[in-house]
Amino acid sequence: MTSGELIPSHGGYRDLKSFQVARLVYDVTVRFRDAYIEPRSRARDQMVQAARSGMQNIAEGSMASATSRKTELKLTSVAKASLEELCLDYEDFLRQRGLSLWARTDPRREALFEKRCASVDDVAAWAREVHDGKHGGLSGPGGPGGPPATYAEIAANAALLLITVACSLLDRQIQALASAFEREGGFTERLYRVRKHSRQSPGDPHAR
Repeated sequence: MTSGELIPSHGGYRDLKSFQVARLVYDVTVRFRDAYIEPRSRARDQMVQAARSGMQNIAEGSMASATSRKTELKLTSVAKASLEELCLDYEDFLRQRGLSLWARTDPRREALFEKRCASVDDVAAWAREVHDGKHGGLSGPGGPGGPPATYAEIAANAALLLITVACSLLDRQIQALASAFEREGGFTERLYRVRKHSRQSPGDPHAR
């Protein structure tokens, strides 16, 4: 076993789809906060902090993977929990203002999912399309025969879909990390295998 196997490649969080979507959630939340959350509301800081925690813990977990797969697993789980907390904030925003929470089968959600947005400006472009009635809706504001959905409703539902996608990706990531930890162990187990391999190498004066 080589030193590269002892400390595996790590820190490639920017290539993780979960990180990319979580970063988009953060960017959307910052813009949402500035546009729709009252200046004196405690939700202004709470929502941004939860979004940032989701993004940052994915990155920190990836960096920690070099020496602690257990820490990586813990931080990735924290990231998911932070995004789930943010999800509740968006749902509360809609409920408290009498705005619609779109059904999973709503075509507007499907249109956003298929758009594969890479930036907050991509999401804003989709929001304008929805506001103009391009993608329709199932019921309520923005639905057939109803008034157009407000930008606040559109933005909150967009954030909720992106959070759902991020959490789904994190679920799979957590399952993969847990399986790898169970199968391979962490740094301590890798160190033991390296030392054992070294002692068994021909010509090693410490070989037994």
